[in-house]
Amino acid sequence: MARAPKNDLPMMSTEEGIVLFHQHMPRKAKEYVCDTLDSRWIGQGPKVDLFEARFREQFRQPGPCISTGSGTDALHLAYLLAGINAGDEVLVPLFTCTATNIPLLYIGAKPKFVDVDPRTLNLSVEDLKRKISDTTRAIVCVHYGGLPCDMAEIRALADQYGIPVIEDAAHALGATYDGKPVGANSEFTMYSFQAIKHLTTGDGGLVSFRDESLAPLARRLRWFGIDRTDKQRGIWENDITEVGYKYQMTDIGAAIGLAGLEEFDETLAYRRALYRRYVENLSKLSDVVIADDFNPRKQHAAWLFTILIEKRVDCQLKLRSRRIESAQTHFRNDRYTVFGCDETFPAMDAVDDKYLVLPLHTKMSLGDVDSVCEVLKEGW
Repeated sequence: MARAPKNDLPMMSTEEGIVLFHQHMPRKAKEYVCDTLDSRWIGQGPKVDLFEARFREQFRQPGPCISTGSGTDALHLAYLLAGINAGDEVLVPLFTCTATNIPLLYIGAKPKFVDVDPRTLNLSVEDLKRKISDTTRAIVCVHYGGLPCDMAEIRALADQYGIPVIEDAAHALGATYDGKPVGANSEFTMYSFQAIKHLTTGDGGLVSFRDESLAPLARRLRWFGIDRTDKQRGIWENDITEVGYKYQMTDIGAAIGLAGLEEFDETLAYRRALYRRYVENLSKLSDVVIADDFNPRKQHAAWLFTILIEKRVDCQLKLRSRRIESAQTHFRNDRYTVFGCDETFPAMDAVDDKYLVLPLHTKMSLGDVDSVCEVLKEGW
């Protein structure tokens, strides 16, 4: 029977101590937003176009970049552009935000869950090999916490079966695999600009893809079947040839995003410094395992710092008693009734009561990381 996951501890305020998440608002965000408010365009307009162009260049994307109102919107577009239809089987991560898998239900496709790699919490390539078949229509992978999946093996499997790879890179902007940005190994990649991500537009997302010819369709699907950029050129009458959605980003959101792009390298470097400090403090503790394989082919984006421990509830209570917030931020999707899953997942079962996410954000100092680690070193 499905069991809804729960976090029993109430959310802390920033005044109470070290919180789990905090948004990073770029220094020039207010200036750029105010400029936008004084302009003709506050909905989708020229700043959205500029954001897409700069994002593509800065993150070396392999093809067009289409921004959206959320990462979930972008994933839905990716699935549609990939040609996934009702009844299609798609291999997906078991352990992820439901936003990865729910859009497949919009289409009527059939998500088939892949167990976790218990060392990284990314999807298990070994389980992927067991479950892929001639009926598989696509592979979806999530770079949990910002750690890239084993993309060479995933790419090889996809090529063997002639199917696309769709990367959910909601956690992984700035991560690299073999020196290339995430997204370089797949047909479609989604990025999230939700409030607490490295790069935010308040809420937003973006889908990038290799095939330039798909860009007109993507723009039409984003706004009711109409290419909204026509409006910017003064073209008001359009034919509608397919069902579209209302998935556009606004110029207000894009203004925040443009400010974030300017200081992204600085933001990422700081988060990575915090991540390294955690590793330096905790790597030698026998009762703490860091959810990271430290593979030199992978460069972590440092969005989450996750540990695997025994007696997780006791650890959380100890941290909370010292005014430090921690949580399980993502959950196994087979526990949600909507997916109707009755399979077993032994690797996930083995870590289900062990994973814990610790604070990591730009409002923290290296001293804050040390404080969290000192509590863990005391034991619980």
